[in-house]
Amino acid sequence: MANRSPRERAERDARKRARSYSIRQEVHLERGRRRRRDDVTAGIVLAVVLVAATASQVGFFTAGPGAAKPSASASASASPTPSTARTVAPKSLSEDRTWKGTMAINTTKLSISLNGKKAPQAVANFVDLAGTGFYSGLTCHRLTTSGIFVLQCGDPAGDGSGGPGYTFGPLENVPEDGVYPAGTIAMARGAAEDSQGSQFFIVYKASKLPAPGYTVFGKVTGGLSGLKSAITSKGTADGSGDGAPKVATTLGTIAVQ
Repeated sequence: MANRSPRERAERDARKRARSYSIRQEVHLERGRRRRRDDVTAGIVLAVVLVAATASQVGFFTAGPGAAKPSASASASASPTPSTARTVAPKSLSEDRTWKGTMAINTTKLSISLNGKKAPQAVANFVDLAGTGFYSGLTCHRLTTSGIFVLQCGDPAGDGSGGPGYTFGPLENVPEDGVYPAGTIAMARGAAEDSQGSQFFIVYKASKLPAPGYTVFGKVTGGLSGLKSAITSKGTADGSGDGAPKVATTLGTIAVQ
């Protein structure tokens, strides 16, 4: 074979360099495309994770076991789980008067008084629910023993997320100084002031709650010491300052007239 001229060798080397550059360029472009695909995939995965995390947080505070409770504010769920097709009773049902009656919690019988003059909507709501047997058999799902001292009851879901199928407001008869004396019966609620439903709490030791406060619609006039010795003094099931009562607690008959 004849020796190739310097020109031929130069042209051959140039073609090799061109092919090599083309190959490297394609590799570089493919790596770029792969990085972009990976970035997009990572972005999608991150978005899904963020949405899931957000949903988990929302679920925890609105529908799950961490649903809004009275905590330092004795609040109930802002998004109650409807149990029946009910509507809130008209204020007129309160008759603008004082109602007296009894409330059974486990074996403890409380004497109670409801103030239909100062909290007509809350009293009408409570009287209506009690009169139809709504509360009978429901648990008192939450007890706080540190900072504030309340026993919260009246949730058909049993975890702080439930309600009667409606909410109402505004707040009524809120203590101006934020102090709720022992024996106070007040409506639990969520963050919104019009998120009251069926949940209520009994203050077993004077507590100061933050503004905007909670509707006080009644008080325990007898039997509070029995409630304290039988239930609240036993603390929570997990020993924390806020949780399910250690003593399983159930509402019995509530009768008012």
